[in-house]
Amino acid sequence: MGLASDSAGFPFSAKLSAANSPRFCNPMSRRIFSDVAGDITVLVDGQSFLLHKFPLVSRCGRIRRMVADAKDPDLSKLELVNVPGGATSFELAAKFCYGSNFEITTANVAHLRCIAEYLEMTEDYQDENLIVRTEMYLNDLVVKNLEKSLQVLCACEGLDPMVEEIGFVDRCVDAIAMNASKEQLVSGLAHLECDAGSGKLRMHCQDWWVEDLSALRIDYYQRVIAAMRRSGVRPESIGTSIVHYAQTALKGIERRHVWDSGPLVGDNQRVVVETLINLMATEKITAVTLSFLFGMLRMAIEIDAGLDYRIEVEKRIGLHLEMASLDDLLIPSMQTSESMFDVDTVHRILVNFLQRIEEDDSGDLSPCGYESDGLKSPSHGSVLKVGRLMDGYLAEIAPDPYLKLQKFMTLIELLPDYARIVDDGLYRAIDIYLKAHPSLMESECKKLCKLIDCQKLSQDASSHAAQNDRLPMQMVVRVLYFEQLRLKSSFSGGHSGGGGEYCSFSQRITMPISGSGVPSSCVSPRAAGAADSYASLRRENRELKLEVSRMRVRLTELEREQGMMKQGMRDGRPGEHGRAFFASISRGIGRMAMFGPAGERRKKSSRATASSQCSEGKSRRRKKPSVTYA
Repeated sequence: MGLASDSAGFPFSAKLSAANSPRFCNPMSRRIFSDVAGDITVLVDGQSFLLHKFPLVSRCGRIRRMVADAKDPDLSKLELVNVPGGATSFELAAKFCYGSNFEITTANVAHLRCIAEYLEMTEDYQDENLIVRTEMYLNDLVVKNLEKSLQVLCACEGLDPMVEEIGFVDRCVDAIAMNASKEQLVSGLAHLECDAGSGKLRMHCQDWWVEDLSALRIDYYQRVIAAMRRSGVRPESIGTSIVHYAQTALKGIERRHVWDSGPLVGDNQRVVVETLINLMATEKITAVTLSFLFGMLRMAIEIDAGLDYRIEVEKRIGLHLEMASLDDLLIPSMQTSESMFDVDTVHRILVNFLQRIEEDDSGDLSPCGYESDGLKSPSHGSVLKVGRLMDGYLAEIAPDPYLKLQKFMTLIELLPDYARIVDDGLYRAIDIYLKAHPSLMESECKKLCKLIDCQKLSQDASSHAAQNDRLPMQMVVRVLYFEQLRLKSSFSGGHSGGGGEYCSFSQRITMPISGSGVPSSCVSPRAAGAADSYASLRRENRELKLEVSRMRVRLTELEREQGMMKQGMRDGRPGEHGRAFFASISRGIGRMAMFGPAGERRKKSSRATASSQCSEGKSRRRKKPSVTYA
């Protein structure tokens, strides 16, 4: 099929309009091919191109071989399969074969290079063929410029596998990395400043290519970042680029609710998340913020990424858990049958944190560990921060009615004792859990409350616990017992060296109190009243202990006499031992009655009677000398 007018151009695809038809390079070509009808039809991806054999076979080795192998001089149709770039790329190659003028740009050079390789447009068939032309453009303009290299690499999509086979992508990736490194170095030197006050060097430069890299396909992006790491690009710039790429590539993902059962995202988003996580792991990229890591973890959970990728992010978070906030840990659970929050993920993060602490302090631990010198450990501050953070987290998840007791207790037990100076936060979380789970068995409540160290409760928390009906009786007794010990220690502290130990005790850290003296002016009236109360309690305790000891001795005697009576009954002489046994029981009951209120009254009345008789005897003795006899 040919076109009648010269201005129309050359016989190309029927879909081309006259305005888009190319012009021939010289009048001779335009006159010859406009007058000659096409003699071969080329099919590419369902589109037909009515062309001429001569310009095609003169530049394309593949078409020349196909025509020769056909052994048909009247061959009128060829079909090209797996053409890189499809009909668009073949159209550009056909224009080049016809000598039409067109411009090689960053948008089409990749297509031209691949179709030229596919059609075998080498120097063996004609000088300055299409392969040489595209290589000249790449070497002179593309690989020396960072922006053009990025544009060409973006245009490589859809040209697989040819674009990989000819090494086109690798050349663009290396060019991007090398140009970014050079530009960063030049920009850093140009903006290098010296702080006159501190003498420190500061670099002020912004990497414009960080945003442009977000336009790359994820596999190309991964290769670019790896090449940048090898070429020496600053880790901060790479970290910023990864954050920007994630925000750009994943911004279309909507947050799924727990009641949604349909699919969340496609495989493309899952590949992006897993690739970015793998990239941070393999390239050892640490210049990313903790909030970004938590965002990636949430995204990995929502799109159901592989467990290995989630564990990798959790390990990275565990390295800096002390910098996290409570909102970061409140990760919603994607399982409708489980609790509202993903407790298992937080558990693994906490385990990673404790492993890091153990590794950091493995060479500094004394035989007693943190129990003796943990306050001197450089990581002890981080452990205390995480302890407060976990107490807040426990209080947030405690109202969840679906939270299992075992999971709740496991989180509590995971932290060591030195992670909490005071247990008020832990007591609050456990109290909330008991209130939200009233169906717990008494044994479960006891088991849970044993995790609270009553010695670390503040005065307000102890007062609340002593009146808390939800706590088991054993817990209340322990609280009261340690409050009594605390009262004793505070009284002893009033007569010991300085107020520092008393202040430390008021922070609920149980420590030995020295016996050195202190001026009495340090004791307030309130402390004096407390001391009087304590003295009274101490006397009562001594009396009770003495009475209990007597009862134990008497109980032992009763048990021995009971055994003798049983032996006598077996021997047939129950009388003597029976009477002795009942007599001893009567004496025991009489003695035990003395411990009660009536016994006390009898003691008092007997002492009063004895006192009155003694006074009367003394009076009579005093009156004897005044008696006269007749």
